[in-house]
Amino acid sequence: MEADSVVIDRFKPRGATRMWRALGASIRGLRGAFREEAAFRQELGLAAVVIPLAMWLGHTGVERALLIAPMLLTLVVELINSAIEATVDRIGFERHALAGLAKDIGSAAVLMSLFLLGTVWLLVLLGR
Repeated sequence: MEADSVVIDRFKPRGATRMWRALGASIRGLRGAFREEAAFRQELGLAAVVIPLAMWLGHTGVERALLIAPMLLTLVVELINSAIEATVDRIGFERHALAGLAKDIGSAAVLMSLFLLGTVWLLVLLGR
């Protein structure tokens, strides 16, 4: 048998059990990010201001969605960035160009999501 055709036989839950376990993993991930990542806590603080403000300033459902969505996207990107950083740190703490590049690219993704947040807010609020 070729190495490419090896089948790994392991139990993978399905249906409600899989969804329940996935929810548990997601909650553990959110707790871990809140506990360990200052940037995530800061962005949650920003979201606590931005989301209610968006609900108040948005005239329509579409405007509210446009004002809230980039904030939620920023939180998602920060979670992914934190996962990248944790993985790179797990591999080793010694300096390596590719490890640094991976962390820098993750950071740039967060910056771009914050840029998107600001751009959407400007376009929606100044476009009235």
